[in-house]
Amino acid sequence: MKRLLLALGLTLTLAASAGAGPVPDCCSPRYDAKVMQSYRQLMFKMSVYAAVPRPGQGVRLGIYQAQGAYGQGAVAKNLARLEEAVKQAAQRGVQLLSFPELYVNGYTMSRPEAHQEAQTVDGPIVTQCRAIAKKYNMTLLVPYAEKAKGPGGKTQYFDSVAVIGADGGLVVSYRKTHLWGRDERANWSFGQKLCPVFMVNGFPVSVLNCYECEFPELTRALALRGAKLVVGPTAADCYATQPDGKRSAIPYPDISRLLIPAYAYANNIFFAYSNHCGYESLQGVEWHYRGNSIICGPHGDVIVAAGHQQDTMLVADVVPAYYGASHPESNYLKDRRPELYKELVAPKVGFVPGGWVYPAYGSGKEVMPKGEKLPKGERPASK
Repeated sequence: MKRLLLALGLTLTLAASAGAGPVPDCCSPRYDAKVMQSYRQLMFKMSVYAAVPRPGQGVRLGIYQAQGAYGQGAVAKNLARLEEAVKQAAQRGVQLLSFPELYVNGYTMSRPEAHQEAQTVDGPIVTQCRAIAKKYNMTLLVPYAEKAKGPGGKTQYFDSVAVIGADGGLVVSYRKTHLWGRDERANWSFGQKLCPVFMVNGFPVSVLNCYECEFPELTRALALRGAKLVVGPTAADCYATQPDGKRSAIPYPDISRLLIPAYAYANNIFFAYSNHCGYESLQGVEWHYRGNSIICGPHGDVIVAAGHQQDTMLVADVVPAYYGASHPESNYLKDRRPELYKELVAPKVGFVPGGWVYPAYGSGKEVMPKGEKLPKGERPASK
């Protein structure tokens, strides 16, 4: 008994010590140059059947995870790598290929850089990617910095994903609707519409962008619109450094294991998360990306997942008919009771004392209703 108590005490002490300073599993040490260079060799992880899915049956999905270029000259370098990735994916029968959030420009941009690098939807970035999509007969999700004329002719800037069909046609330039933290709010305007459901190989697909993948309402809304596959380009790192130079107290959560499988199961869909890996830096501050790209099935199962450090292309066949029922009798989408969910769309809710009032976003910025303001200490609304 005494030995048992001593062992238990040691276990509790070690657990308490470990809890004092959690280190995310993606923050591996820096090894010698040979090891670090090996991470930049593209690895393929695949879960495919003998034949590519037939039209209407499903889609062969590719997720490209890599350390991209950033800073001056990044666009040309990343577009060249994009075409090489598409070429590699085409050799493996991929019908839909996704890249990470803001892949073409690089995610780490100051406000002046973001606005200088942004292009219109008919600019060189999207135009070149449309030609690549047509050349390889592949639908592409190309995240880029977009600029467009807003209300009153004022230029607005968006964290966007160009959805380009296999014929080279532009399906939509989806503008991120839920911006994360102060830095994204400083650089970008809020998009106003969810991505439509579009067809790839006769199969219904839609898109979320990074932080949006964490909102159950968004995944559910796309599933209710008929999406059977949701793809989320992202730029999730281990730690976030705010504009004031302070690092977040906790690492960014690994939602690839926490939420993506759960939302796939809850909505009976396939859900893919398309992240960066490696490093980017801005003005001496370094981001270490989680590299947690993943493709999950409607049973909440992990079909294929990338290693945290490694440049990787995930390839998986997304075929709902190959999955049986995930519940003995019920169906979450069919058994909903919308009349009970009014709080989900209410402009004011009561989860904090005094209530929480949501801003309006029609202008592309957060604007509190007249006479209302965020509680003291909360993030200020965009100016």
